[in-house]
Parts: sequence; structure tokens; C-alpha cells
Amino acid sequence: NTVLCLPRSCEYSQKNAILVPVAALGVGGMLVCWLRSRHKIKTIEMGDGWWGSGERPAKGKEEERIRPFKIETSDKEIEDLYQRLDQFRYTPPLERAAFHYGFNSNYLQKVVAYWRNQFDWRKQVEVLNKYPHFQTTIEGIDIHFIHVKPPYVPHGRAVQPLLMVHGWPGSFYEFYKIIPLLTEPARHGLNEGDVVFEVICPSIPGYGFSEAPHQKGFNTIAAARIFHKLMNRLGFNQYYIQGGDWGSRITTDMAQMLPQSVKGLHLNSAFVMQGLSTTISVMLGAYVPWLVGFTREDVQRMFPFKEKTIKYILRESGYLHLQATKPDTAGCGLNDSPVGLAAYILEKFSTWTNRSFLHRDDGGLESKYTLDDLLTNVMIYWVTSSIVSSMRFYKENLSEARWLKNDARVGVHVPTGFAAFPEEITHTPRVWAKKIFRNLITYSYMPRGGHFAAFEEPKLLAEDIIHFVRKVEQL
Repeated sequence: NTVLCLPRSCEYSQKNAILVPVAALGVGGMLVCWLRSRHKIKTIEMGDGWWGSGERPAKGKEEERIRPFKIETSDKEIEDLYQRLDQFRYTPPLERAAFHYGFNSNYLQKVVAYWRNQFDWRKQVEVLNKYPHFQTTIEGIDIHFIHVKPPYVPHGRAVQPLLMVHGWPGSFYEFYKIIPLLTEPARHGLNEGDVVFEVICPSIPGYGFSEAPHQKGFNTIAAARIFHKLMNRLGFNQYYIQGGDWGSRITTDMAQMLPQSVKGLHLNSAFVMQGLSTTISVMLGAYVPWLVGFTREDVQRMFPFKEKTIKYILRESGYLHLQATKPDTAGCGLNDSPVGLAAYILEKFSTWTNRSFLHRDDGGLESKYTLDDLLTNVMIYWVTSSIVSSMRFYKENLSEARWLKNDARVGVHVPTGFAAFPEEITHTPRVWAKKIFRNLITYSYMPRGGHFAAFEEPKLLAEDIIHFVRKVEQL
């Protein structure tokens, strides 16, 4: 029996000699995969969409041609505007009301008089057309954008593509003063020419000259996907992105969706999900700020929290609730009345620029902007009839608020720069920002400025963008 068993035991030992290392390799491979999966960056699924009218065509590839576009006006358009302005029905304000009840109607009379008698829309159309405009069809709707290349690039310098996204109630026009600072920085004394940009500024679908979605559900994730497709269509595989307001949310989604395409993300406002840790940090921050990671500047900007944050947000967010629930109802009136539209939009350019402007009879509007600039932005909404579709963007996003979940679940791993302007609607301390933006390269306490940073303080914002990109390029 012993002799008979020898060949079998020999056979077993040969099998073990093969199986043991194979098993070890298998277990080791599984362990390596598990460890790698722990460090794998989670992303938002890109998906696809159709926002054109009716059903998506079953066959045929979408027209990908990029078409030159020019803003135009007509005598009929201007005459219609004048007739409506002439029929403005004035309501006297309460005495000493300033902007506490909304747009002061005495000052509104002045704005309307200037609009009717001095504002030159034809001249402003020429100003708008000074940069090259284009349209292209993506997911069934026409997307408008401006694309500005540097007129001169020093030898050996790489041009960095930069996508800049506006918010509400702004437009692509917000970037007109910052564009030359980014495309010709050396000429404006901003750097030695080591960082030069070509700038792409799209209109969010439903805003300005981008076609409004015809289907329900168009949110920031859809906008992020469309803007990635736009940049790819322009021939860019990697690029920088920048935004504030909705532009901040859209570009953050872009960074979470295709991190490999985003060289860097720069923001001047951020949406931070309020959880238990942020609540605790607010409770302790005024007394022991060092314990929760707050700086002296954070404390100055945030506290007393009830006055500077809670009461301010409650006072300023009535529009948000309305637009997140029944945007079409109020939108009908705004789309029919240029004066109502101007009051609704320009009131935000008052208190979101500086909360102290609430106490001024003129809302402080002309201390930071010109009436020509303000009314040009209003006219973009007026001539395109886009106020209703722009307001719908709130309902599509806030009804589900999927982006709140994305922040907690996905995070942002691309290099990120943050410019914290002191008059922003809410302050985001660095310690909060780092919970979402895991690769925070720069964080700047800006010396002045509010919500509409590019419109109000173009040079400060341009300097911060350049500083951020220079650091990323040196990594």
C-alpha cells in the first residue's frame, strides 16, 4: 500500500507547489485592488441628455459645427421698449425706506429716465460684439459663448484655456472687464506674461443667447456635461474652470464629473452643505475659534452669526424660495415689464454687492457700477425673454438638491483655488472649504468686493486666478 500511495502523494505535492503561489497571487491581487479602490477618486456619472423640443431623433448624429454669432437689434425692438418704459406706473416709496422694502421707486424713476433718454442700446450692442460670439448645438439646444484668444503670446509661453461661468441674475457680460486682464496680463501689469489665457464664457442654457431647455430636469449636472462637451468640441482635452454663484456649482460639478479634464478649479463662491460639524463649529467659533479652525478674519466676517448670516440670508432669500417653487408665475410679469425686470434684477446688484447699501436711497448701485453696465445686463434678459427660463434653473436644482449629496459623497480632488470676498452672501472659511475641496491649493481673503466679483473687482479676481494657476503649473 505504501508503494501504491507514493505516486499519488507526489502528484499532490506537485499540485500544491502550483496552487499555493497561485492562491497567494490571487489573494495578494485582491488586496491590492481593494487598497487601490479605497483611494480611487469617486466621480459624478456623466450620463447624457436631450433638451430640444419633442422626442430625441432616433437616428443621425448631432450637428457639431461651431457657428459665428452676432448680437443684433432693430428699431422695432427699441420702440417696443420705449413704449413700455413710457407706461411705467410709479408707486411712491415709504418715507426713509431706502432699499429696506426692495428697490426704492424714487431711484427707480431715475433709472427709468436714464434708460429711456440716455442709454444707447445700439452702442451697447457694439460693445457686446467686440468679442467673438459663437453658437453650437449640444443635446438639442443652441449654446451661446464668447471665445477670446490672446492677441500676442510671448515665445515659449503656453496658453491656458479658461472656461468662466456666470450665475443669476448675471450673464456672460459680467466677464467683459476681466477678459483683457487674463488674455493680456502683462500689458495690464498683472504678471511677467508667464500665465496667459484664452477665455471661453458660455451662457447657461436658458440664460441670454443660449436656448432654453424644452424639457424638465435641466440642472447643474446637465449644464456641466454640456460645457465639457463644448470644451471638447473646441479641441481642449484639459482646461481650467472658474465660477461664482451658479457658475460655482456648475464648475464644481464639472470637476467632480471629469477630473482628468480639469487642470484646476477656481471659485469666488461655494455651496457648503451644513451638517453637524459645521453647526458645532458655528456654536464654538465665536468663543474658541482656534478650536474649530477659524481665523480672526473668519470670525470678523461671520459673527455675530445671527445678524451677519441668519438674518441676512432670511432677508435676501425670498426670491430663491419663489424661483425654486413657482418660477413661471412671477416670471410672467417680469417678462412683460422692463421696469419690473430691472427692479427685480438690479436690487440684487445692490445688496449682494454690499449689505450696507440697503440703507441708501440709491442702493449704492452707482458707487460700484455704471448704469450703462447694469442696464446692459438687464437688456440681455429683456431682448432674449430669458428671465423665466433663468428662474426655472432654481426649481430644477433645488427640488432635489442632488449637488448637496455630491459634495458629501464625491468631493473635489482637482487642484482648487478659492477667493473669499468679504461682502459675499455667505462666508466660507478655509476649514469648511477643505471638507469638499480636498486639494485646496490657494485660499485668499480678498480685501474688498462682493457677490459679482468679476463685474465689480475684475483686477482683484484676475490677480487671484493668475496666482492660483501659476501655483498649479509649478506642481
